[in-house]
Amino acid sequence: MPEEQDVELEARLADQERFVPSESFVSQANVSDDSVYETFEEEWPECWEQAADLLDWNEEYDTVLDDSNPPFYEWFTGGELNASANCLDRHLDERGDEAAIEWVGEPTDEENRTYTYEELHREVNEFAAALKEMGVGEDDVVTMYMPMIPELPIAMLACARIGAPHSVVFAGFSADALATRMNSADSEYLVTCDGYYRRGDALEHKAKADEGLGGVEHEVSDVVVVDRLGDDYDHPMGENHRDYDDLVADHAGAEVEPVSRDAEDMLFLMYTSGTTGQPKGVKHTTGGYLAWTAWTSQAVLDIKPEDTYFCSADIGWITGHSYIVYGPLSLGTTTMMYEGTPDHPEQDRLWEIIEEYEADQLYTAPTAIRAFMKWGSEYPDKHDLSSLRLLGTVGEPINPRAWKWYYKHIGGEDCPIIDTWWQTETGGMMVTTLPGVKDMKPGSAGPPLPGVDVQVVDTDGEQVEPGRAGHLTVQKPWPGMLRTLYQNDERYVEEYWAEYSDTDSDDPDDWVYFPEDGAKIDEDGYITVLGRVDDVLNVSGHRLGTMEIESAIVGVEGVAEAAVVGGNHDVKGEAVYAYVITEDGYEEGDEMRDRIVEGVEDAIGPIARPEAVVFTPELPKTRSGKIMRRLLEDVANGEELGNTSTLRNPEIVSEIASKVGDD
Repeated sequence: MPEEQDVELEARLADQERFVPSESFVSQANVSDDSVYETFEEEWPECWEQAADLLDWNEEYDTVLDDSNPPFYEWFTGGELNASANCLDRHLDERGDEAAIEWVGEPTDEENRTYTYEELHREVNEFAAALKEMGVGEDDVVTMYMPMIPELPIAMLACARIGAPHSVVFAGFSADALATRMNSADSEYLVTCDGYYRRGDALEHKAKADEGLGGVEHEVSDVVVVDRLGDDYDHPMGENHRDYDDLVADHAGAEVEPVSRDAEDMLFLMYTSGTTGQPKGVKHTTGGYLAWTAWTSQAVLDIKPEDTYFCSADIGWITGHSYIVYGPLSLGTTTMMYEGTPDHPEQDRLWEIIEEYEADQLYTAPTAIRAFMKWGSEYPDKHDLSSLRLLGTVGEPINPRAWKWYYKHIGGEDCPIIDTWWQTETGGMMVTTLPGVKDMKPGSAGPPLPGVDVQVVDTDGEQVEPGRAGHLTVQKPWPGMLRTLYQNDERYVEEYWAEYSDTDSDDPDDWVYFPEDGAKIDEDGYITVLGRVDDVLNVSGHRLGTMEIESAIVGVEGVAEAAVVGGNHDVKGEAVYAYVITEDGYEEGDEMRDRIVEGVEDAIGPIARPEAVVFTPELPKTRSGKIMRRLLEDVANGEELGNTSTLRNPEIVSEIASKVGDD
């Protein structure tokens, strides 16, 4: 009987296209009144006072939005505040003894660390005092090249305390990437570590940092080194290198008065990939960004102070900035950090952590969910995940099949899922369902958030009809938006505003933000993001989004993950090449290949039929988990393989090429 019930359940979930949040969730949700959409539209931009009200201001702002110089918008002008004080000081009276950060290290035999708000406040102050002693002042950019260790958010909050913007470089990036970013930011200070653990191994990190410092074109004043590995790695220290523990000990008990920062003062820089090859320094400011992350954390993630909230991202990316550090801590909740990978030492590591800490929310990536599916439901089934109240996805669109697996096996069909679209540049979530208000549609991110004007338009800027694909655009500014690209206003306008805007106009209504994503919108206003507009294939004159084809392939039973690229074709111009990973227990071969082709034709049409389906155990991915489709295109076209040095699994590209050659 249980097996029959499982079959019935799978069939019901497969057919269901709309899911309603449970009454128990809605009754306790931070936002549960559908009128919020109408209210925010009618009262825009003053509606964003609700976000600003979540913060403590040293000086009240004069104007919610200054749009006199588009696209250089300013939010909460005249206001002053400090991000560190908002994340720490104001919680001490009521939550000083409560956990601010629960840090889980990778080695399971190692003692994990809990920082109460009082303890976190103390160490942030001590490190802020050390930074000041080293000469770090307001507006000096401090670079951080660190993995998921507690000293990273401590350093970020210490910088914010003294008014020094931080620039976090993902620890998986190369030495050259570090040098490029420090040169671009004119950064004279670096905080790094000796190493970290990954899949049970102690990895050296400082040698890579030292190599990167060798490429910095200006003098670096000080390098602070956190000792993470202890006796496992005796790291050399240079003349201007300072030990983190010694610095904190030297300033034990120090208290640093938070610097009052203008709402438009820079809080941090975050570098993101650019089409020219040069990374773009995205500038986020103190008032608008912090208000945005606090509001979206409360309204979308449903975070409450008493929660234990778990986001599995890395702080080296914007998701970690917004939804591990600034958003959760500004609301006074307990935020979790995990150093390791979800499959070490076993493939149930994430579920083990959730059960142990009784996490209330899980915010993770579709890439991870597809991996969980491939490993099998027996791993989450071994653990009590009943503490979870809400699930979220971030980083890329999630296909309906993975959504439903997540909903059933992790959320027990009781947790709403927020599928969120946003970017480094937006600062926080833009398109998603409010979990206490809107129904969920698997595969669709949802409607724009209240007060966010997102439209799907054609090449002429006109809104497309429901069901048609177009370009996703943001028609009005929002508090969390980037203000510019660091020291490059011209590139800021060209990259994000030139496509649909009247750049000669002073009227803010003539300026449109274009994030270069394709999308569809349905009759209910729900948006399905189709991927980058440059991830479009032109097959026999038909433009096909790679994300749409990939979603159709992953919808086939037995497929865990897929990547689609275009290959040269004498007749079609471009043909569809699909690289596919099957789930454990499913055989590769002609039968599976036929089912994949049929699935694509059923979902999209014969025009999208793959020219080739190549089975592979892995896809080439960067250390951040992004699929390197460029290399797969090289394979499809039989060209010489490009640079594979940024991959975490470079060997797989030659394996795929060899397999294609054999076929």
